[in-house]
Amino acid sequence: MNEFRFVYKLTDIQRTAKNFLDITKDFRHIAFYGGMGVGKTTFITEICRILGTIDLVSSPTFAIINEYETSSGLPIFHFDFYRIKSPVELLDIGFNEYCSANAFCFIEWPDRAEEIIPDDFLRVNMKELNHQTRIVEFTL
Repeated sequence: MNEFRFVYKLTDIQRTAKNFLDITKDFRHIAFYGGMGVGKTTFITEICRILGTIDLVSSPTFAIINEYETSSGLPIFHFDFYRIKSPVELLDIGFNEYCSANAFCFIEWPDRAEEIIPDDFLRVNMKELNHQTRIVEFTL
């Protein structure tokens, strides 16, 4: 197993997201852990941009899921579990079907429904070092 740790300034998020995608190229399902304000949505937005998203990327906090299309036609499903009351809500909206589709799936606040997240998801931890610096950690 290899442990990876990126420490980056917000002004360097593009390069960091590109490096992240290069290293995690075998993963289409990624769960992002971290507290409020650590930059999960911002990092996912940059990843989506690099993947060629033609749609506006925004936080799905109230919708639970946003779907984006890439220029190659590959969908991206962006989940935010922050407001769910029970993992059953996710099953009701077809979470398992989204995860089995040929698509990228990114989750914010996965700890709210850990018991239903498939094992094939890469778990990524994000932290705020200071106002302008973030840390991204994961193990492959």
